[in-house]
Amino acid sequence: MIYDAAIIGTGPAGVSAALTLKANEKNFIWIGSKAFSDKVGKAERIANYPGLPMVTGAEMNEVFRRQCEERGIAIEDRMVTSIVKFGDHYALTAGSEFYETYTVIFATGVTAVGLLPGEAELVGKGVSYCATCDGFLYKGKTIAVICNAKRFEHEVEFLAQLAEKVYYFPLYKDPGQFPANVELMDERAVKMNAENGKFASLTLKNGETIPASGVFCLRDSVSLATLLPGLATEQGHIAVDRKMVTNLPGCFAAGDCTGRPYQYVKAAGEGNVAAHSAIDYLAEKNAK
Repeated sequence: MIYDAAIIGTGPAGVSAALTLKANEKNFIWIGSKAFSDKVGKAERIANYPGLPMVTGAEMNEVFRRQCEERGIAIEDRMVTSIVKFGDHYALTAGSEFYETYTVIFATGVTAVGLLPGEAELVGKGVSYCATCDGFLYKGKTIAVICNAKRFEHEVEFLAQLAEKVYYFPLYKDPGQFPANVELMDERAVKMNAENGKFASLTLKNGETIPASGVFCLRDSVSLATLLPGLATEQGHIAVDRKMVTNLPGCFAAGDCTGRPYQYVKAAGEGNVAAHSAIDYLAEKNAK
């Protein structure tokens, strides 16, 4: 099945886009965290969102959750790791799942996705963003895992079941308990090194080198450069016009990922516009 649209991200922009597509009876997939936006959830007080005066971020997320649940809108709790143009539509990989869609709406927010030197050049050559997709390639081998969120710890455990040895670099506080073959690393990785065109090792901040057969980067988001090559950006944000249209046909973007101001109300408005632009695109496509 090919969806009419795929929304990536569950912040205010994603919520708004999902509600708009639902109201227009479109067949869409919504991919992101079922807990909605972590950034919103941590807000102490939100004073400028119409209709929700002086709410906490947690209260706003709960309102979003109830509204989407009442409308029968479901979220696929996964992270999109790659998007590829496939004829007249797009193919998305999220975990071990594969989705096809005519349009894509980016509502990914702004996350500090700091690519390590050497990382972009080694994607698919020993650098992976999906444990369930590529873990089997490293059965019985030594791997490294760089992770910036506790919610991905189950993927580390999955990899530990396959690999002989896992060097684990948690970029968050209080990592959990892991199998004996997982070594928690206190020093940060600062560079990825290649040998014969493939990933070979990590250089640490203290100058030490850790050899490994592969490295998994488990982050809340994937950089735009690796997620969808060819997507135009401006100063780290997705370049869009006033209709939230990107430079790629069928691709739209809304919210913080399109630039400042980083405001929830602005994100919600752009999510609505992006959804309507996707609907117009689908109508023109069907007319042809």
